[in-house]
Amino acid sequence: MNQRIPLSWLQLTREKTRLAVALAGIAFADILMFMQLGFRDALYYSNVRFHTSLQGDIVLINRQSNAVLAMKSFSGRRLYKALELPAVQSVHPIYLDYTSWKNPVTGRPRNILVFAMNPEVNLLNLPGVQENLDKLKLPDVVLFDRSSRLEYGPIAASFGQGQTVTAEVRRRRIKVGGLFTLGASFGADGNLITSDVNFLRIFANRQRGLIDIGLIRLKPGVNSKVVAQNLRNYLPQDVNVLTKQEFIDFERDYWASGTAIGFIFTLGTVMGFIVGTVIVYQILYTEVTDHLAEYATLKAIGYTQKYLLIVILQEALLLAVLGYLPGIAFALFMYQRAREATLLPVFMSFDRAIMVLILTIIMCFISGVIAVRKLRSADPADIF
Repeated sequence: MNQRIPLSWLQLTREKTRLAVALAGIAFADILMFMQLGFRDALYYSNVRFHTSLQGDIVLINRQSNAVLAMKSFSGRRLYKALELPAVQSVHPIYLDYTSWKNPVTGRPRNILVFAMNPEVNLLNLPGVQENLDKLKLPDVVLFDRSSRLEYGPIAASFGQGQTVTAEVRRRRIKVGGLFTLGASFGADGNLITSDVNFLRIFANRQRGLIDIGLIRLKPGVNSKVVAQNLRNYLPQDVNVLTKQEFIDFERDYWASGTAIGFIFTLGTVMGFIVGTVIVYQILYTEVTDHLAEYATLKAIGYTQKYLLIVILQEALLLAVLGYLPGIAFALFMYQRAREATLLPVFMSFDRAIMVLILTIIMCFISGVIAVRKLRSADPADIF
């Protein structure tokens, strides 16, 4: 095998311009796949960060709810009824809703997502929440997500400088009492956390007895799946009982199959794969065609079709590896720019890097197998 690699390499490097074009085409296909997969994973990850942060074991939601951006309220009596099960340690209602935030500098309104809970217990494992819970007990005080988009105003910077930061939320003047970190998502560009009392002040049309999420904490050593099934049999059928992981999967599945966004990103990855396959095929086909006489000579002196196939596949492997390197380098640069522009968690993962490398090799091998069919017509008797 090692003795055959120089032949593949010499054929590829004989035409430097053609090789550069081939590598650019493969790199382009890799970049396209990297960006589509990166945005798809950012879509999933950003929309389940809240779910992951919940410090509880079981979640109750309205059966008509599809995702956080489309939650339906349900009676809090369903949640408190769960206390009748011996395995349940405590229950905690959570309110959430979208409302208008007015930029305190420009006065421009923008939708923001508001989470609310009883400040006596921290239900969210997020940086900045625990140390600021007591501040939420004050009237009209909220915590602002420092990772929100800049369109909401320089809130984090002003607060960090010790300034008093106030803003108008749903035509009500509120004060920023602290900062926390959650991050923007495809469903919300910014987030607020406040107390349940302040939430009902802001959303005057909401009833205290109607909640959006019911969080249940179980006693130590209890199997959450077993308790969840018991609750499904015990509670009325108008609520959906989910373990924490099921709640995460519930949100992820919505974005993957319940919206067009997940499909579009997946389709973009497939298109990148097809584009790369066509580009590599054109390069390898041209290589075979230009050296058809040489290949015919090799066949005339005893080299088999299998040997020629191996040579072409070695060329495909070299193209895959050499084209992948600039592709991943540029993708890392684009990830950083996309992260800065959108504040979405667009990061390179090891699994994604390996996946695209494998797809690139498969893409080039498929092209090589198709292109090598031309060698079947390389008959010395016809050529010479």
